[in-house]
Amino acid sequence: MAERPHGYARYRLDGCRCYVCGFARSEYDANRDRAIAYGRWRPWVDAEPVRVHIRTLQACGVGLRRVAEATDVDRKRLQAIVSGRPERGTGPQEKIRPALAAAVLAVEPTLDLLGAKTPIDATGTRRRLQALIAAGWPQAQLAVRMGMSPGNFGATIGRERVVVRTARAVQALYDELWRADPREHGVDNQAYSRARNHARVNGWAPVGAWDDERIDDPAAFPDWTGRCGTTAGYRAHRRLGVPTCRPCKDAQNVRDRERDAEARKVAA
Repeated sequence: MAERPHGYARYRLDGCRCYVCGFARSEYDANRDRAIAYGRWRPWVDAEPVRVHIRTLQACGVGLRRVAEATDVDRKRLQAIVSGRPERGTGPQEKIRPALAAAVLAVEPTLDLLGAKTPIDATGTRRRLQALIAAGWPQAQLAVRMGMSPGNFGATIGRERVVVRTARAVQALYDELWRADPREHGVDNQAYSRARNHARVNGWAPVGAWDDERIDDPAAFPDWTGRCGTTAGYRAHRRLGVPTCRPCKDAQNVRDRERDAEARKVAA
């Protein structure tokens, strides 16, 4: 899959957190917030922020038709904002009603709106599959439930990007199985233990380590212990025998440096 240029679409769909993409996200939010704020008191508002927002959505793979469906606004009205009505000899619309602006600015490039073949960052997809395996679901059975071959399923776990259709299928599977006991759904004890051991060896986080709000965020870390990011979390990792996460390592390193500094003061 070809890489997108750095900007909002890459921030949102590919999980890039570089300065350029972060700045584009900041500009996106500022543009949207400013336009919505103006819409609260002006009878007519500048169409430019809305035009920029629509083009940003298009860059993410959300076409005018989908925006029209999400906002219950006629597609031709949106087209007039973006490029005008060439058949009438008119250019892009300069002013629009606040209600229309607010409706369009409320649209975000979610899985529900993106095209099925749009490539996106695979972080959430990968984490959901790994968490199910950590819960004891064998890869072969998960593959069958998704209508995939074992080879394709295994490759999906390692991919950096997947298409929206796959992300939706994995999300639906995760929502269906995350609370279920595999042994009550035809998985024998040997296959159950093998799946869990495979996840443990690879350091894959279980379902309980992820919040729904953070599982898709490439910058997020699983909370293995309920206290991750603290020295108490570091000790809990050792007690539970699970891989120590980076936030806990960082917290312990800070504590070790503080102790060293205190020891040097005492020695002086």
